[in-house]
Amino acid sequence: MKVLLSVLFAFVAIGINAQSYNSDRVSFTNFLIRMYNDAPFEGVRAVNDYDNAFLISVLALDKDKYKTEAILNRVASVKAMANASRYFNGSNITQDMIIHTTEKTDGTSDTEIIENIRENSVGYVKALEQLTNFKRKDGLQVFIFITPLSAIKTN
Repeated sequence: MKVLLSVLFAFVAIGINAQSYNSDRVSFTNFLIRMYNDAPFEGVRAVNDYDNAFLISVLALDKDKYKTEAILNRVASVKAMANASRYFNGSNITQDMIIHTTEKTDGTSDTEIIENIRENSVGYVKALEQLTNFKRKDGLQVFIFITPLSAIKTN
């Protein structure tokens, strides 16, 4: 009987702790959504709650460009990790522009401008967890990824 009471007490204690964690998480998620809706942004930010500092990576994607929900979520995850990596490790950006002009037979010309932008970044941040996603007023899907700042290890 004592064992049964001990096990029951342990389950109740775990349930109370989990409920507190979930309500804190929901409150924090709602805070981040309100913060985004008040002043939309994309990229990486450090955000504090009462006890912890978190890194959030926010991005918006056009759902119509992806065949499945799984592909959309994977692309969002990879882009969030790339944003975090750039934040911690920096990146090297090169740009070149090609202006191609062709002259027509009637004396006018067409101009085509090709701009190539390349970005190289070294490192990888893989400790991001998708906190939430929601649809923006313009139809884009907003993703918020999060990790405690203490958990980040860059390579």
